Amino acid sequence: MAEGKTLTLNMGPHHPATHGVLRIVLELDGEVIVKATPHVGQLHRGIEKIAEGMNFQQVIPLTDRLDYTAASLNNLGYCLAVEKLLGIEVPKRAQYIRVIMGELARIMGHHLWLGSHALDIGAMTVVFYTFRDREMIMNINEEASGYRLTPSYLRVGGLAKDITPDFIKFVRDFVKWFPTAIDGYHTLLTDNIIWRKRTMGVGKVSAEDAVNFGFTGPSLRGSGVPYDLRKVRPYSSYDDFDFQVPVGEVGDVYDRYLVRMEEFKQSINIIDQAIENLPEGPVNVDNPWVANPDLGAVMEDISALIRRFKIQCEGPHAPEGEVYASVEGSKGELGFYLVGDGSEHPYRMKIRSPCYILTSALPKMIVGHMIADVIAIIGSIDIVLGEIDR
Repeated sequence: MAEGKTLTLNMGPHHPATHGVLRIVLELDGEVIVKATPHVGQLHRGIEKIAEGMNFQQVIPLTDRLDYTAASLNNLGYCLAVEKLLGIEVPKRAQYIRVIMGELARIMGHHLWLGSHALDIGAMTVVFYTFRDREMIMNINEEASGYRLTPSYLRVGGLAKDITPDFIKFVRDFVKWFPTAIDGYHTLLTDNIIWRKRTMGVGKVSAEDAVNFGFTGPSLRGSGVPYDLRKVRPYSSYDDFDFQVPVGEVGDVYDRYLVRMEEFKQSINIIDQAIENLPEGPVNVDNPWVANPDLGAVMEDISALIRRFKIQCEGPHAPEGEVYASVEGSKGELGFYLVGDGSEHPYRMKIRSPCYILTSALPKMIVGHMIADVIAIIGSIDIVLGEIDR
C-alpha cells in the first residue's frame, strides 16, 4: 500500500457476524481501522406505518417481530403505552405474569447473544448449550400461548388467558436448573485465555461517552452507569421484587459480557420471586370495551360472542392524546410513542429502538482497532436489525 493511502473495505451484510443486514464500510491503514460508516437500512418493513391501519390489539403481533429474540418484552412496552393512553391499569396477577414472561424473554435474548457472540469469536461449543437452555423457555412460551418464538401472549388490558398448572411447573423447573447452566457458561468462557484476549480492552466506551451517545441497557451498565428502568421508573410491579443492577468498570467487550452474565442470575431471581408470590385474581382489566370475554362464556352466551367479535375486529377507541411508555428491553430502553385521535387505531406510532442508538456509536468504538475486533465489538452491543430498520 502506498504511503498515505487507505483501503476501503465493505464488511457485511453477513449473518451472523454483522447480525443480519448491517453493513459497515471500513477505511483501513494497513490492518488498523481509521474510519467506519455503518449502513442499517436494508429491511424497510414499515411496522410503524402498518400499525396506523390496524386496531390497537392487532398491532401486538407486529411488535413481536422487532426484537424477535425477546418478543414478550416488545409486547409489554407496547401494551403499557396503549394502556397509558386508555387510562387503565391491569390486575396484579397479570402484572406478575407479564414480569415472568418479560424476564424469560430477557434470558432468551441473552441466550442468543451469548451463543452467537461466542461463535463469532471462535468458541463453537457455547452455542449448543445456550440453545439447549433456550428451548426450555420456548416450551414455556408454547404452554402459555401455543407459540414458541413470538408468543403474542400479552393483550391490551392484560393477557390472552390465564396460565396453567403446567406453566408454573415448567417455570419452577427452569428456575431450579438454570443456575447450573450459568456456571457452565462461565466455565467455558470467563477465564478462557483466548476469550479474555479477544475481549479485554477492546471497544472501550467511557461512562461519559455512553451517556452522550444515548446508550441504555447492558451496554450502558457495562460502562459503569447503574441505570435500569426497572429500578428508575418501575412498571408492572417491578418495585415488588428484590434484585440488583450489575455494572462494569472498564466499559470494554469483556465488561459488557460480564454484565449480561450477571443479568442471567438477576432475571432468574425475579422470576423465582414472581412465580412463588403470584397473586390470585383476574388477568384482564374489568372493562367490557377492552377485555375479551372468557372463551367458556363465548361458547355459552351469544352476547359474549358478539362482544369478543367486536373487540377483535374493531378494538377499543382511544381518546385523543400523546403518550410515551418504555421498558427495560434485553438490549436497552425500548420505548413506544403513541398518538391517539379518538379512533380504534394509533394515529401515529414511533418506536424508540435501543439497538439503533447503539449502532450509531460503532464508529467511535471501532476506529483504532483491527478488523477481527469489529466482530467482537458488534457482538458485545447485541443488536437486532429487525428492531433497527423497522
